[in-house]
Amino acid sequence: MCSGSSGLVTTACLSRMASADLEDLCFHINNKISTIKKTLQLRNIGQNQSLASVLSKITHEMPVLHDLLDKMELEVQRQEKLTESLKALQESFEKDLIQAQHLKENVPPHLPKKVKIGALNLDMKSKEQAKGAVSDPVQKVLKEKKVIKEIALITIQEFESVPMYMKNRLTYDQINSILQDLNKAVVCKYKIIQQPLKSMNNNVRKLYYRFQEDETKDTKGNFFVVDEDIKEFTQQKIDKRFHGILNILRHCQRIREVRGKGLVRYMLC
Repeated sequence: MCSGSSGLVTTACLSRMASADLEDLCFHINNKISTIKKTLQLRNIGQNQSLASVLSKITHEMPVLHDLLDKMELEVQRQEKLTESLKALQESFEKDLIQAQHLKENVPPHLPKKVKIGALNLDMKSKEQAKGAVSDPVQKVLKEKKVIKEIALITIQEFESVPMYMKNRLTYDQINSILQDLNKAVVCKYKIIQQPLKSMNNNVRKLYYRFQEDETKDTKGNFFVVDEDIKEFTQQKIDKRFHGILNILRHCQRIREVRGKGLVRYMLC
């Protein structure tokens, strides 16, 4: 309660003052006076010989308290770093889970499927029985057929390592979607190349001859496609976005370009 003798605004005075600003000013002045009183009391304690030993002990304990606070601050910082590491690890696990789910939902069709042992034995017997009936030229064609190579999907880690100026606004799924279109074009093209000429109609034969003309000494024995192949076998547009994704695939060593005869060949690495 404020008293007039100490120079403070009294409670009776406050009740007569309707202004909130005056109440705040009174509270502020009272706090200042209280602080001054405590300061004077502490100064008086320091001059009291009976309390000098207590103050001395407090003085010695202060550095210990400071050290303890410093250790606590270091521990808090360590815990914060540990928390950040755990968050980063959690994000990595979540990305791996998304990638695993994507792989599960997009298993390449050329991978061998699980076959029951009984069915496998029957299949092997039927092959052995038919082996004698197959002529030598047909056997030669079968031996010459190669497994059609496909491009492996880009991983999350590879995507994150691609420079930002290359990625621009492209997403992980958009890049792998283009990659799957390239695989589709490669498979369709080389299935035609591996067909016997006699089994081809006119349109397929024209494609076959064009494929042969696109070959160079640098592409011999390798799998590649050109823009015309991509247009022929997919709905993909050959535009600026497409070529931006090709730059990323070259960066990730999925394809490389072979130029010549006015063509750009996208050869699988």
